[in-house]
Amino acid sequence: MNKTNKTIVVNKNAKRNFALEDNFQAGIVLEGWEVKSLRNGKVDVKDTYVILKKNEAWLIGLKIDPPASLKIEVDKTKSRKLLLHKREIFKISDAINKKGLTCVLTKIYWKNNKIKCDIDIGRGKKRFDQRQDIKKRDWERKRNRLIKNSKRR
Repeated sequence: MNKTNKTIVVNKNAKRNFALEDNFQAGIVLEGWEVKSLRNGKVDVKDTYVILKKNEAWLIGLKIDPPASLKIEVDKTKSRKLLLHKREIFKISDAINKKGLTCVLTKIYWKNNKIKCDIDIGRGKKRFDQRQDIKKRDWERKRNRLIKNSKRR
C-alpha cells in the first residue's frame, strides 16, 4: 500500500465556517497507538483548532480513538504539539492577535511515511456568508448541468 500523499481526514467544517487565508504544513507529535488509529481512520477533527503557548503551537480538540487492543486508559482529546518553524509560529501569532482571526486544522495526511497536517488561518463566517456560499455552489452546479445538457442536443 503506497502511503505517499494519502489523505487521512479532511475538516469540512473549517471551510464552511471560516474564510481561510494562509496555509501551513506541520508535523504532529504522536504516540504509537495514535499512529495506528490514524492508519485505521479513527479520528475526529470537527472542533479542532490551534493555540500558541510559549512560542509553541498546540492542537486542541483532535479526537483519536484508541485501538481495541490497547489495554491502558488514555486521554482521547489531549493536546498535541505541532512541529513548525519559528518564522511560521510568529506569522500565526501575528494573525491570531488580530481581531477575529483563528487557526484551524483543515487536513491530516501521509507524506513520505510521516503524518502531516494542514492548518489554516481564517476569519469566522457569519450565517449570511454561509448561506451565500450555498447559493453560489447550487448555482454553479445548476449552470454546469444546463451547459452539459445543451451540448448534447
